[in-house]
Amino acid sequence: LKASRAMLSLAIRMSSSMAARSCRLRIASRSFSVGSQLNNKVTVLGAAGGIGQPLSLLLKESPLISQLALYDIKGVMGVAADLSHVASRAEVTGYEGPDKLEDCLKDSQVVVIPAGVPRKPGMTRDDLFNTNAGIVADLTSAFATACPKAMLCIVTNPVNSTVPIAAEVLKRRGVYDPRRLFGVTTLDIVRANTFVAEAKGLDVNKVSVPVIGGHSGVTIIPVISQAVPGVSFKTADREAITRRIQNAGTEVVEAKAGAGSATLSMAFAAERFVVSVLSAIDGKRAVIECAFVESTVTEAPYFSTPILLGRDGVEENLGLGSLLDYEAKLLQSAMPELLANIDKGVKFAKERY
Repeated sequence: LKASRAMLSLAIRMSSSMAARSCRLRIASRSFSVGSQLNNKVTVLGAAGGIGQPLSLLLKESPLISQLALYDIKGVMGVAADLSHVASRAEVTGYEGPDKLEDCLKDSQVVVIPAGVPRKPGMTRDDLFNTNAGIVADLTSAFATACPKAMLCIVTNPVNSTVPIAAEVLKRRGVYDPRRLFGVTTLDIVRANTFVAEAKGLDVNKVSVPVIGGHSGVTIIPVISQAVPGVSFKTADREAITRRIQNAGTEVVEAKAGAGSATLSMAFAAERFVVSVLSAIDGKRAVIECAFVESTVTEAPYFSTPILLGRDGVEENLGLGSLLDYEAKLLQSAMPELLANIDKGVKFAKERY
């Protein structure tokens, strides 16, 4: 346990420069293209949507990507044509309609799923379940046929349920590899970094706050005690900033007044996670991100913690680290909802598949 905590502390320090999409991250990723041309195909499923379009634009800039394949049920060909004019390395191709899905996925190294309907005022992530659950299940089934060895990054909410759905579909198809399935919770970390930096007058590019648990409401557990650099808050202030991180998605939904949910910040966060995965695939060491993955860290079969990424996905789960009593109580309070979310996803997949 002490060794694990020491590694977590070291890993967080090493990854603090990745706390946001900074110049250093871009320079680091470019260094991989010097002397060799990497051939990484990244596929975005739901590329014509509110998250998919800005995410695709951000990915188009990455020198780590040679092919960017964009899929949606409609409207994606215009997005692909538009992005193909951007002066960067990745070759962009568009695929429209279910009959083109497997062609889009073929030979992918990383697949990102932002497809689904957004939250509206008054909706919880759980309200999205009935529609988005089916979308993720169908897309994952095609993934299992076309590129089962790729990394699968689930953005579609509710992540606490859609990741277990994807896992069950892959298990039924006989191609499940827990190292290669991720629920993208990076937006919670991005928000935590931003809010803590603002509160303390710090450079956000040098702030790293782990966020554990899940990706909705009380299941989002900021571990501010492990922030790099170290920060301290009075009890009331710590509780206030924790609540803001947990409810930040609702803050955006209400501000957009029915026009959608977090799209730009989610695209920013998803691009950061995909670049981290690609960097690890291509040999970069000490790449650390929090993600919602199969886990034995707690009683929950899926749980978000800092993980060390490698060529084959999850190289090591770095665990919880030391928690303050306040953070431990947050974890205890979150567990019933998290377990219920996971069970709901598993039940859906078993009944449908």
